[in-house]
Amino acid sequence: MNFQQLRYIRAAVQNDLNLTKVADGLFTSQSGVSKQIKELEAELGIEIFVRRGKRLVGLTEAGHSAAEVIDRLLQEAENLKRLSQQFVQADKGRLTIATTHNQANYVLPQVLVRFSREFPDVEVELRQGSPSAVVDMLLRGEADIGVATEAVDGELGLQTFPCFTWEHVAIVPHEHPLARVKAPTLADLVRYPIVTYTPEFTGRSNIDAAFASAGLQPDFHLSAVDADVIKTYVKLGMGVGIVAQMAIENGPDDAFATVAGSNKFFKASSTKIAIPHGALLRNYTGRLIELLAPHLDARTLKDSRRHTTVHQPDILRSFVDRHDLRFGAGPRPILKSAISGANPA
Repeated sequence: MNFQQLRYIRAAVQNDLNLTKVADGLFTSQSGVSKQIKELEAELGIEIFVRRGKRLVGLTEAGHSAAEVIDRLLQEAENLKRLSQQFVQADKGRLTIATTHNQANYVLPQVLVRFSREFPDVEVELRQGSPSAVVDMLLRGEADIGVATEAVDGELGLQTFPCFTWEHVAIVPHEHPLARVKAPTLADLVRYPIVTYTPEFTGRSNIDAAFASAGLQPDFHLSAVDADVIKTYVKLGMGVGIVAQMAIENGPDDAFATVAGSNKFFKASSTKIAIPHGALLRNYTGRLIELLAPHLDARTLKDSRRHTTVHQPDILRSFVDRHDLRFGAGPRPILKSAISGANPA
């Protein structure tokens, strides 16, 4: 038995039993992967996979249990490396953050500026995508920490922690009729085309639920993954924009008026931190989590390695009350860390 065989098993499970993808991802041959898996099965005396001819079509009952043990073994192997680095290079290393566009643009900048001042020798990489992509990157070991909406909750293999709550707001150009209405309703909004997020991004489900609950059928005229794109088309008169609160609070918003009271039209959303369950956190990763969620302490994070549930605060602070996350009237901060992003097409 060797770690390479264990990695092949985990990769097969993560890639829906497609050995071609496994081989491509691990830079080896499909026949080599298949051979190593069979050798491990022979050594263990069990069949891990159900086969149809040469194809893997499922996990056996023993295979499900084996896959869980393999995940823990590989996680602890990574933890052993992190433990060594923690003592040899305590404040040096690389931190990869998987996150969504809104969090990268409007939440993380102030946090990462402070983080970079404390850890100038830690290289930070931002990998941007949908909440589901954030989950995939974490489960594949491609990121150390994820920052997204509550869409990451309930994912096996991940531990999540709440950061803060936030609301959606409706925005229009200053000359738009809705900018002059003192007490608008959702029904007033649906008189105009709506420009907002695509279904899997940034709490879109809460927007849909609000209209459905009111018995309204909005004309979703244009959808996008990035609030800046939404704001561009609102500025051009394409419709009423519905964006995350932080996209206005932490972005240049001189061209827009926020529709009065629109933050109460939709259920509040929350930003969550996600980490692989059982992962040993480098000290600087723990510090980043503390900056994002000051209500979490080191003991809570340490306990999360042993428990699947963590006590949630009775009252979570809202984004508007988190002045440490706000840009204020000044220009956007410029990050000193080496930060890169991979925007999906």
